[in-house]
Amino acid sequence: MNLSVPAHMDAAVRSHPYNARVFVAPPWSEIFAQDAERKQTPAEAERTYRVLAATYAEYGYELIDLPQVHVAERVEFVRRQVRA
Repeated sequence: MNLSVPAHMDAAVRSHPYNARVFVAPPWSEIFAQDAERKQTPAEAERTYRVLAATYAEYGYELIDLPQVHVAERVEFVRRQVRA
């Protein structure tokens, strides 16, 4: 949407950071479906992901992409990463 981060939000992010590592879920075309809650097109979802990932990186977060695998495998991946 080409919106900039408002100054008050920028200040809040800088003064109250999350954990340094952030899990992100990249777009996954094989399971993507639009519905009443997910109104974005696949192309919009891809752009949103890229902007969010770039924004997190600009604020110094380490991004960890969730693998595109079954839920149980994703859970195990997260558990391994949290223990590391």
